[in-house]
Amino acid sequence: MQCDQSPDSQPDQPAAAGPPDGSESRGVSRRSFIKTMGVSAAAGAVETALVTSAAEASAMQRRDDVETLGPQAVALTLSINGTPHRVSVEPLTPLVEVLRWNLGMTGTKTACGRGACGACTVHLDGQPIASCMTPVIDAVGCEISTIEGLGNGDQLDPLQVAFIKHDAMQCGFCTPGLIMSSKALLADTGKPNMETIRKALCGNLCRCGTYPNVFNAVLEASGQPVPNDLNTDNGKRGG
Repeated sequence: MQCDQSPDSQPDQPAAAGPPDGSESRGVSRRSFIKTMGVSAAAGAVETALVTSAAEASAMQRRDDVETLGPQAVALTLSINGTPHRVSVEPLTPLVEVLRWNLGMTGTKTACGRGACGACTVHLDGQPIASCMTPVIDAVGCEISTIEGLGNGDQLDPLQVAFIKHDAMQCGFCTPGLIMSSKALLADTGKPNMETIRKALCGNLCRCGTYPNVFNAVLEASGQPVPNDLNTDNGKRGG
């Protein structure tokens, strides 16, 4: 016996999923996503290019406003020991070469040529520097002090007198650099102790090995007691 099945008796069918407000679902296709990203990237690239172009234009304008010097010889004015000196040199010439060859100030020595020995030490605005590593153009507008500027005529600087008294040199080649480094130390510290003196002069090499006498000379120039050594009248001499 077959039973009639009315519509009310048929099984319930699941309802189609959709947005709660009944509107039609809209998905984002891969093609539209790629198009959107491509447009965004292109816009960013254009903006970056515009910013870069503006920066380059600004840099070019600044370069146009700056005077170009070299590489050929140019006229420069150097203030050395309080006196202006006019020279015509290539801007990257080491300062020590200008001092010695162009201006005849041979008190400053040149040895290693790489800033490792201290023989070429001079002061630039009161600070000791290796003049073999300093382009002359970097010294323009600064006050340069050399060994020739110490003392007053025939009257030696007290530091030079102390070097002589303590026999703080033998061949003398390193002496100008040692004196200039010591002078900067005394100007900065006043009364340095032995450890401070050793550290301040560690960049000045002496092939003759007169370091103890140099240290004692600096102590005396600073007005401090000096340990007895074999090179002063007050020291104990062997015999």
